[in-house]
Amino acid sequence: MSRSLPIVIAGGGIGGLAAAVGLAQRGVRSIVLERSAVFSEIGAGIQLGPNAFHAFDYLGVGDAARKMAVYIDALRLMDAMSGEEITKIPLDDPFRARFGNPYAVVHRGDLYSVFLNAAMASDLIDLRASTEVIGYDQDGSSVTARLKSGETLTGAALVGADGLWSKIRAQMVGDTARVTGHTTYRSVIPTEQMPEDLRWNAATLWAGPKCHIVHYPLSGWKTFNLVVTYHNDAPEPVAGQPVSHEEVMLGFQHVHPRAQKIIAHGTDWKKWVLCDRDPILNWRDGRVVLLGDAAHPTLQYMAQGACMAMEDAVCLSHEVANTTGDIETAFEAYRGKRTARTARIQIQSRLVGDHIYHPASGHAALRNAMMQAMSPNDYYDSLQWLYGGSGLAEGAGAVR
Repeated sequence: MSRSLPIVIAGGGIGGLAAAVGLAQRGVRSIVLERSAVFSEIGAGIQLGPNAFHAFDYLGVGDAARKMAVYIDALRLMDAMSGEEITKIPLDDPFRARFGNPYAVVHRGDLYSVFLNAAMASDLIDLRASTEVIGYDQDGSSVTARLKSGETLTGAALVGADGLWSKIRAQMVGDTARVTGHTTYRSVIPTEQMPEDLRWNAATLWAGPKCHIVHYPLSGWKTFNLVVTYHNDAPEPVAGQPVSHEEVMLGFQHVHPRAQKIIAHGTDWKKWVLCDRDPILNWRDGRVVLLGDAAHPTLQYMAQGACMAMEDAVCLSHEVANTTGDIETAFEAYRGKRTARTARIQIQSRLVGDHIYHPASGHAALRNAMMQAMSPNDYYDSLQWLYGGSGLAEGAGAVR
């Protein structure tokens, strides 16, 4: 493959760059086309389960990724109405021994830089900014990407890693995104502005009726990531729009003052209206295939969006390298291994939002009672399907 046409990757986000790095690890050339003027990543914090570290190691960036991470002690669930702890899942040595890797948090920009640096260092990866793919044509032996500029670019195959609003998916599938009516607001604050009694080395979530609050440390404890979400029936997508503190607080008038105090310290808030899509099976059209959010956009409630994109990159690069130049067979093997697992993430993320993060009254009391009755090993058993895999096995669990 390295001596033939390169694989064209539409989208230079975490998924697209991870795919390029994975292919390069196996001697396969690629061209990454990014519509923005520069290769960069927006957003703030991101959570990394052990499956993310499995993927890092397979993609050859494990050491660099580990240097960027903050290793937290627990996943902590708080009741936003009472201000009391519901449960805590320890992430200490027994957790790491069970899953073979840690749980961590990282600034999204730091994680992105790991893949961007690896891509820039490879002679097999060609990075091109200000280049948007709007469609494709194929003839059975190659794929021609149609660019917004009116130009074209031909490769051995095309990977659509162009996100939730993928132009590749629009041509291949023709479905539409689902606007959830949930709005997320994000802020990053200096650690000294975080209330001292809440500076926990944990990924903490405060669950309340139709709302929740998340916080955790970032960047060597220099800052705290704040993410708050509530149901406001937002009718249309919004991404990264600056908003006032008053708008953020509208969805949290009913929660405990201790939870409200966290939000009070946020600054420079930006909002995103959450969208996803229903799971599909038809990710592939001949020599064109989807990856990451273009294939399986998910809600944030399981903290697995970027992790699934990296797992996709692992599986795609593995299948391309092991299928001796038959790109359609490789893409079909990749699709077959990834659809059930990512569909489970998409569906379960919706359920977690409705039944763990946002219930009220008796529903919330039932949640609390059930979660308080679970031991750490019970939680580990329930997470084995998710954290035990690296993206290479087939099925909804895919833990091998």
